[in-house]
Amino acid sequence: MVRKIIEISKEEIEKQIKIWREFTEKQEKDKFILNPDKETVERLAKGVLTNEKNKEMKFCPCRMIMSDKEQDKKLVCPCSFKMQKTWKEKGECWCSLFVKAK
Repeated sequence: MVRKIIEISKEEIEKQIKIWREFTEKQEKDKFILNPDKETVERLAKGVLTNEKNKEMKFCPCRMIMSDKEQDKKLVCPCSFKMQKTWKEKGECWCSLFVKAK
C-alpha cells in the first residue's frame, strides 16, 4: 500500500496555534498555557492537522484512535486532559501541548 504524503502548510500550522492560544486565554480556573517550546507546539499542530486530513477529525496526535466513535470523540484536540494522570502528576497534558500556568 502506498501512503499519500499529506502536506501541511506553515499557514495552517499558525492558524491552529492561534486557535489553541485563544482557547487557553479563555480559562478562568486551573489555568494552563501552550507549551512555551515552539518546536513542540508546531510539531503537535502538524500532527493534529494531519489527523484531520487523514481521519476527518482533529485527533490528538499522541493518542490511539480505536474506531469507536464515542470513545474517539474524547481524543479530539484539545482532549479532556485535565482528567488524565499526567495532568495531575506533571501539570501537563499527555503530549505536553498544554502546561499549567505558573
